Amino acid sequence: MSLGIDLSPSLKQCNFDCLYCELAPAAAVDHQQSIVAPDTVMIDLQAALEQHPDIEVITVTANGEPTLYPHLDELMQKIDVIKGNTKTLILSNSATLMDEKVFNTLLRFNQVKLSLDAVSNDIFKKIDRPAHSIEIEDIKKSIIHFSKQYNGELFIEILFVKGLNDTVDEIAALNSVLHHIDAARIDIGTIDRPPAYPIDGLDYEELHLIATRFDASLPIHIASRHQTAPSTSSYTDSEIINTLDKRPLTLEDMKLLFDKETMQRVRNLETDSKIIQNGRSGVIFYLPAENMKRKRKKS
Repeated sequence: MSLGIDLSPSLKQCNFDCLYCELAPAAAVDHQQSIVAPDTVMIDLQAALEQHPDIEVITVTANGEPTLYPHLDELMQKIDVIKGNTKTLILSNSATLMDEKVFNTLLRFNQVKLSLDAVSNDIFKKIDRPAHSIEIEDIKKSIIHFSKQYNGELFIEILFVKGLNDTVDEIAALNSVLHHIDAARIDIGTIDRPPAYPIDGLDYEELHLIATRFDASLPIHIASRHQTAPSTSSYTDSEIINTLDKRPLTLEDMKLLFDKETMQRVRNLETDSKIIQNGRSGVIFYLPAENMKRKRKKS
């Protein structure tokens, strides 16, 4: 049971503009302009933990890259004071690990999940579309160094895009780098929600074949969101729209997340054309109408 903290709630602020991003395209940036005060985050966090005492993991993320948040270390010090036995996890694209302050802050987390979609420079830049100052060689070295210093659980995430990083050569290159990273688990996955740009993911059989191409000694895990157990809650109209704006969901996803009254609100919002359906690779996703307008405008 995870509680997410969004460190960029008002807009996308990221040093990547990944092809597969669930958010609308946006130019890569190297710092946040819209910043939430740490005390504001803590007020919401304390209220949420009181309302949901069964939370197992506090997950720090963002509409973009959470390590761009300038008060991350201060925030983590405050969270450590109140979290008790609850674990902390951060989801990062790895690009700021060469910053000593970010590096040391991430050492505070119980769990860290770092993205590494490609290790070849040309493929990395095609998929992740980083800010100009970011180089894959720096990222590789930083992840390896971090894995040697970190005492918590380190997860690596690789998201495969058809025709880009799923080649035999790139998998071999990834395999070589991963041998130098001390990871508890390496999650491989693919696009399963409407992406920012017109690209395609892989099917499960293709992911399974890729998994067999990695060395058997590596802790490869094929990630699947369909292994989730139901945990339904009540959401208002605005909360439904906000949730779908951040992460488009299928009908099956919503049934795992929303209670019966909320599902009726979903149907009403669809009737009022405030949320719409979008098909991708044979799967229907629900998202706000405004979200689709932004993606069309940017594409």
